[in-house]
Amino acid sequence: MTVHFRNVEASPDDPVATWPFEALATVIERGLVADWAPVLSEIRARPHGEVARAVESYLGYAATDGATRLFRLVLDDARRAEDDADRAEVAARVRGCIARSGETAARFARGIGTSPTRLSTYATGRVVPSAALLVRMERRVAGRP
Repeated sequence: MTVHFRNVEASPDDPVATWPFEALATVIERGLVADWAPVLSEIRARPHGEVARAVESYLGYAATDGATRLFRLVLDDARRAEDDADRAEVAARVRGCIARSGETAARFARGIGTSPTRLSTYATGRVVPSAALLVRMERRVAGRP
């Protein structure tokens, strides 16, 4: 790392997740691409984690420049990727419930109080069901009322 921290109890060699807000701001403001890499990696790994939230907070008041644009793009992209993965996981759970039920999709849909068309949107991931409906699907498969 080329950047050095002053007036903070952290070292650039420490894990990024342990850096205080001021250290993150320092890296964004005065660091080079190699200095940004561990922060960007942490954001990609945990897009809603503490580091990502601290960077987002910093971006809320920092002047817009190339560095802040890059951090905003990485943050938005990482969150979008995580949302897509979550949506795919929910769709897989819906498809799994339908398959394990042993029923046709239409019968399963009626049994959980929705339409076959709406169930299809859940199974493909185009629409995410409510938490209550997902629990209802899983209960039906488990044979619980």
